[in-house]
Amino acid sequence: MIERIHAVIRPLVLLFALARTISVEAADWPHWRGPDRNAVSTERSGWSGTGWPTKLVWETKTASGSSAPIVAGGNVYSLGWAREPEPRDIVVCLDATTGKQRWTQQYACPEYGRRSEGDKGLYSGPSASPTFDAQTGLLYTLSTDGDLNCWDTASGGKPVWKVNFYEQYDVSQRPLVGRRRLRDYGYTASPLLHGNWIIAEVGDDEGNLFAFDKRTGQRVWTSESKDPAGHTGGLVPITVEKIHCVAVLTIHNLLVARLDAGHEGETLAEFPWETDFANSIATPAVHGNSIIVTSEYNQYSIRRVDVSRTGAKEIWQQPFASGVCSPVIHKGHVYWCWRGLYCLDFATGKPLWRGGVFGDTASCLITSDDRLIVWADRGNLVLTETAVRSPKKYTELASHREIFQSDVWPHIVLANGRLFCKDRNGNLKCFELPAETER
Repeated sequence: MIERIHAVIRPLVLLFALARTISVEAADWPHWRGPDRNAVSTERSGWSGTGWPTKLVWETKTASGSSAPIVAGGNVYSLGWAREPEPRDIVVCLDATTGKQRWTQQYACPEYGRRSEGDKGLYSGPSASPTFDAQTGLLYTLSTDGDLNCWDTASGGKPVWKVNFYEQYDVSQRPLVGRRRLRDYGYTASPLLHGNWIIAEVGDDEGNLFAFDKRTGQRVWTSESKDPAGHTGGLVPITVEKIHCVAVLTIHNLLVARLDAGHEGETLAEFPWETDFANSIATPAVHGNSIIVTSEYNQYSIRRVDVSRTGAKEIWQQPFASGVCSPVIHKGHVYWCWRGLYCLDFATGKPLWRGGVFGDTASCLITSDDRLIVWADRGNLVLTETAVRSPKKYTELASHREIFQSDVWPHIVLANGRLFCKDRNGNLKCFELPAETER
């Protein structure tokens, strides 16, 4: 009798353990740079030890732009721009398994923000990634022209509320900073969900950051800092001495603003950071109370800045830069891909290695089996070892080249065992990774 009970229990225990493993490793990608907004995934790379047999499971064409897709609740959400029959942004919901369209919404929007200036051959349409709230099922999108929209995903994307920053707050054009021509790319930073707020970088004379009630769109607070908005991919949460904060590169500073009750929007710390064209582009990377910032242009550097209640302090600076790719911090190392894949020591900034053939366009993420997936150039998907597995040199494991024919500005996405790869023309491909991988 006891043996029969054990015979029944053992498979159930194994099944339960397997279910736990799957639930831990599989994860949605509900906003800019993944679950923790740091481009570090809980999922494995799919590397078998001898190959990387990614399988194309579906492909489709969405509207154009640099906005990255997100994945949540079995759906893929994408924001793009179309010229005809009239200029408009298009929000689309796709089945993540099949790629089939579930619903779409649209609204009138210009190709560029109404105060835009410069580089219009290099980008077009929206840049900010959508943000999904699992608690309410609401989806938030931000257009280049300052339309912050809230959509009800449970009701076919029904509009819930909307505010346009230019119309509501009469936001001025960004000022000239640096030594070269003025640039204004409209709104590029993906908003941040925090509790009952959706926080956006507005860059108005009332405040750089605005917090809105996520259900109603009513403005709740504005930040103490009144810097104009910068040009980066999104806002980043950071906790400093148990104080919840948000970090953003404004046009003048690395700003760390408080989010705790009674101090909403107050400046905890600032670190001066100006670039030619107001272009930082790469989003700050956060680890603990440390922030990695980098930019090409007149800065041409990467720096670690530690933040405390008393301010921000530079820990190290190195003469390397990212022109586009946001850095990733993982297990004592800093990575980014811009004209090569870089690896630095997080503690000291010491360069450990650089390698690969890459251009300006790239994003990357870290997998749970300590590998890097790079999405670069015009559709080059590359798998490499991290410094955990290859501490002294760049080691490329596999690659798939020229998946698309246009720049892949949108960030690479890994969710539930699948890679979602998009280019600036709106082409979107979904690849399935093998379930069994080399340990």
